[in-house]
Amino acid sequence: MLDINGTFIGQLIVLLLLLWFIYKVVVPMLAKKIDERQQKIALGLAAAERGQKDLVNAEARVEELVKAARERALAIEQQAQVRANETIEAAKQTAQGEAAKLIEAARAQNTLETQKARDELRRQVGALAVSGAEQIIGREINAATHAQLLDKLAAGM
Repeated sequence: MLDINGTFIGQLIVLLLLLWFIYKVVVPMLAKKIDERQQKIALGLAAAERGQKDLVNAEARVEELVKAARERALAIEQQAQVRANETIEAAKQTAQGEAAKLIEAARAQNTLETQKARDELRRQVGALAVSGAEQIIGREINAATHAQLLDKLAAGM
């Protein structure tokens, strides 16, 4: 059976003292380390959760900014197109105005040259008429003395 002697009681006391020491010294140290680790894990999880929420919020803001940027780019593009069309239209009107001026100037020049050609032809016809009349009459007609008559004759044609 079980023999209880002094050695057994001494070992039992040492065991109890060892258990009491572990309970009072080692367990609180381990518990403190475990609590610290749990707090770090909890803080890390909370930070990760905040980071996840921040990421979702940032993605939403990015989407909004991209959408706003696209809308602004489209508006700028449309505005540029409108300005380009206005510039083209203004250039067309300016070109049409310049073309009309050039056409009018060309017509005026043509009219002037036509008038000059007619006057020259009248003078030549007058000279031919004087020459022909001189030959018909058989005497010389002085063109200098009859210039007024020749001018009337040239103007009448």
